[in-house]
Amino acid sequence: MMVEKVYKMTLGDTKTMERVIADENIHYMHMIFNKDEGAPEHFSNAIVYMTVVRGTLSIALDEQEIHRYEKGTILNIPFNTKMNIKNLDDEVLEIFVVKAPAPKA
Repeated sequence: MMVEKVYKMTLGDTKTMERVIADENIHYMHMIFNKDEGAPEHFSNAIVYMTVVRGTLSIALDEQEIHRYEKGTILNIPFNTKMNIKNLDDEVLEIFVVKAPAPKA
């Protein structure tokens, strides 16, 4: 019997939006976007921690202009913030999104 739980995520450069972990404690998402791809505009349903691990994130929050964040950056986005996540660059964008505590709904 194993003590640990093991999760797998997609590797590569193809557009990916996957929930790797979703339990009562945390939601852990992994996303990969090529140029001009992104997530549909939506409002955060929890406190969000977004880590850029590859490429450059272009994100508009609420009514702000687009801000750009390079790999190695971690963003803390408040609950109920309008988010527009895009990759506007040639390099593949890869991010991890952590919602903690996990959303109630």
